[in-house]
Amino acid sequence: MAASNSRSAQAVLKQVELQLQLASEMEIEASEKACAIADLMHMSADKVDEVRMAVIEACINAIEHSRAEDGKLYVQISMLGHDEPETLEITVHDRGVGFDPKKLVQPNIEDKLKSASKRGWGFRIIEGLMDEVEVESGADGTSVTMRKQVGRS
Repeated sequence: MAASNSRSAQAVLKQVELQLQLASEMEIEASEKACAIADLMHMSADKVDEVRMAVIEACINAIEHSRAEDGKLYVQISMLGHDEPETLEITVHDRGVGFDPKKLVQPNIEDKLKSASKRGWGFRIIEGLMDEVEVESGADGTSVTMRKQVGRS
């Protein structure tokens, strides 16, 4: 996972926090809110679509794997910058069982094409869509923090 802390050098210009039930279709609500902030930041349509897909993937991972006893997902969407918006930061957090991110196995394309299950691409997709991705996970749950720069292609 790419890791660097863009947030430390930038101020929070706007922030939205969501608390959603871990249920089918809640990923749509989270992605709509993230895309609304991306639009406010004047991100290109392509970047907004990349944000949408990354948020959907992160939420689906939480639905499928977190086993959070409270049955909730917490999403924080932040517009970061100095005077102008520079970075969109989205954190998707669950209070589930956690996992060891170092043990994530990257799927093998040949094996997946032959397999009935095509799942297992979530983190690779998120990393390909966003500029930075950080995963923290443990007994208190999992947080996936994703960043997209306004001016970066």
